[in-house]
Parts: sequence; structure tokens; C-alpha cells
Amino acid sequence: MTMNHITNPLPASTEGHAGSAFAGLRVAITGGTSGLGMALVRELLDRRAQVAFVARRRDGVERVVRELPGTHGIVGDVSKKEDIHPIAVQILGALGGLDVLINNASDLGPTPLALLADTECEDIERALATNLLGPFRLTKALLGSLAASARDGRRAVVVNISSDAAINAYPFWGAYGASKAALHHLSRIWDEELVPGGVRVLSVDPGDMDTPLHAAAVPDGDRSALKCPEAAARELAGTIASVLLRRIPDSRAKSEETLV
Repeated sequence: MTMNHITNPLPASTEGHAGSAFAGLRVAITGGTSGLGMALVRELLDRRAQVAFVARRRDGVERVVRELPGTHGIVGDVSKKEDIHPIAVQILGALGGLDVLINNASDLGPTPLALLADTECEDIERALATNLLGPFRLTKALLGSLAASARDGRRAVVVNISSDAAINAYPFWGAYGASKAALHHLSRIWDEELVPGGVRVLSVDPGDMDTPLHAAAVPDGDRSALKCPEAAARELAGTIASVLLRRIPDSRAKSEETLV
């Protein structure tokens, strides 16, 4: 165990959903201490998955591990190239392999949001580092383990959390939208390349949610109109389960299945 890997053993009496598609599967989630990420940690743990999560702040990681016994907390920043290898090593050390990777950690860029012409280059760089390069580097670092799971018949899925801002051009959302658009297309290309080997890569837009990220972007927004992260996590878990249970199609005959 490294000093950045925090684990709270699962009580023997804890039970989850019997017959879940996630039962026994090894899942890693980035950005796992708040919003959708934490909701996913809770949802998939309840579905009897083995869950490791990554977040930047040690206090947040320790809090979630205390709240959700059985999880493996890893302190690291996916936007930093030098953190990727230690994160990957700790994920595999904690879980003994990997079946599902959910790249959820995101950065808005400038806050408050700004027009592109008023956006600092450093804000664009940070959004790209977190929303595009982080998922790319971490997926690449873990691809061997995901491919091994696929060869063993366990199925393997990478989920990149996208946004409608990846498709639609919204003023003030330039840094975030551009980085998510790149991630969305990266996901589609990687899915085409990896599906013959049994690894699926999905780009999923969970919708507008009541999360700290959304509050930072739209501080005066109407929260009552937003989806709760727990509902989005259930929906996303259902989407992943349907892919896990689906027969891997021939890449030449595969219809448009990438989710947006």
C-alpha cells in the first residue's frame, strides 16, 4: 500500500444488488469525492462492484473512504502527467485488474465563465489537461489491463463523461466545450479501434446536474430544474450494464452506438 492509497475494509454484513451486472467487477472512477463521481462510487459499490476512486484532495478522499467502507481511495490529479502512472499502479494494486474505467474528473476552465476572447491561455490549458489529456493518459496507462479483462471474457468498458457543450456551441463555455468536444471525438475513434479486441469506449452526457461544478459555472441558476447526481449515476450504471451484457458486435457491422 502506498501512502496515497486509502482503504476502509467492507463490513462482512454489507450486501448489494444480487445478480447485478457489476457484481465482482473492478471499477475505477476519477473525480470521486463529489457530484456525479461520488454518486457513482456509491451506486456501483451498492451494485457489488469493487470500486477505486481518484481525487486531488486527501481530506476528500479520506472522507469518502470513511463514509463508504469497501472503497479504495487514491489521491492524485489526472491533469498532471507525473501523477498518471502512480494512479494507474494504485488502481491495479487495489483492484487486482480493471474492467470499467469512468473518466469523470472535469474542469470548467475560467471561473467565472468567460468569452473565449477573454479566456486566459492557462485556463484553456487546464481544461484540456483535465478533460482530454487526463482521460487519454489514464486510459492508455490502463489499457493493457482492460484488454486482459476482455480476453478473459469479463468485458471491458471505458466511459468518458461528456456534455451537451461538446456538441452545441454555448457562449462563455468555450474552454469546457472545446475540451469535451475533443474528448467526445477521441472516444468515438478509440471505440472504433478497440472494439475488435472487446474493449468498448463510450462518450456519455449525463445531463445538467446539481453538482459543485454546475454551481461554479452558473452560481445563480435554478437548482430545482437540475437532475440530482444520484439519478444520473443510476442511469449511467444502467447504460454501462447494458453494454457489459451485450454481445460485442463485429466492428464492420456496428451501428452508431456511441452515446452522446
